[in-house]
Amino acid sequence: MATDQTIFTPQTPPAVVLAHFSPYLSIAHQVPGRIRLKLGKGALSGVSFEGADNKSDTINAALKRIRGVKNISWNLLARSCTIEYDPAVIPNAAWPDLLAGTDSPAAQTLRTIMDEAHEHLRHAAS
Repeated sequence: MATDQTIFTPQTPPAVVLAHFSPYLSIAHQVPGRIRLKLGKGALSGVSFEGADNKSDTINAALKRIRGVKNISWNLLARSCTIEYDPAVIPNAAWPDLLAGTDSPAAQTLRTIMDEAHEHLRHAAS
């Protein structure tokens, strides 16, 4: 029996990764400069990160390359991730707008910053 597998590589555009994980992500808590995201059950089922021994390390490394992100901490048992960010670079409204699919200026700012990080990863991998 064949199983569907989603494989992410450094060449995978952030919009594709976000589209995959958005249905599983929710905001547990947010204050200016800090957001805690919850990852729903099944989010990593059938997902593989090419060349990665540890999925969270790969995600962590990619997120830390995002301009404005200061720190990331994981609680794998609780399936949560806390991101500390600079609200002068990433507007507070960017996170909820982006996850909700709202095309606001704040979400567009975060999308642009994510695309910059993606380009950096893509070039580093080639």
